[in-house]
Amino acid sequence: MSKDHFQLTRVAALPDYRLGLSYADGHSFEVDLRGWIATTVPLRPLQDAALFAQAKVGFAGRTVEWIEDALDLGADNLRNLAVEQAGGIGHERIWNWLHDTGMTPDQAARALGISRRMLIYYRDGEKPIPRAIWLACLGWEAVRPMNDSLPRNIPTAREYAALHA
Repeated sequence: MSKDHFQLTRVAALPDYRLGLSYADGHSFEVDLRGWIATTVPLRPLQDAALFAQAKVGFAGRTVEWIEDALDLGADNLRNLAVEQAGGIGHERIWNWLHDTGMTPDQAARALGISRRMLIYYRDGEKPIPRAIWLACLGWEAVRPMNDSLPRNIPTAREYAALHA
């Protein structure tokens, strides 16, 4: 990906397995990796504080690297995690929502009442996802309309099952 918002310009290892990240678009984040390190087998070597402290910007600013070609994390995934940890809505939620619903970007944009271009900005992390858009995704997921007309109320479990049998 050639997006500045996923290109790292600085990485700093911080106490308690946190990273300070600065991106080419001028945004900076702090991300806590304790959970990932504890639950992801390939990341377990990072439990060694001395190794964790060696974090540096990897190839073309697209990764944080500890061991060249062996232990790194993608800058896009780290930004997503940092946004989520800060209480925002990470761009990967839109990717997952599109996958789970099976909708194309055109269909999803129509369902949300936004332009295809704006949906792609959100999906690709170029713009932050507004809370209202994520709530609309969740609402769509709850009612799963069968056509372009939206329901006037949320169906009961039985009504939902009957609509989608």
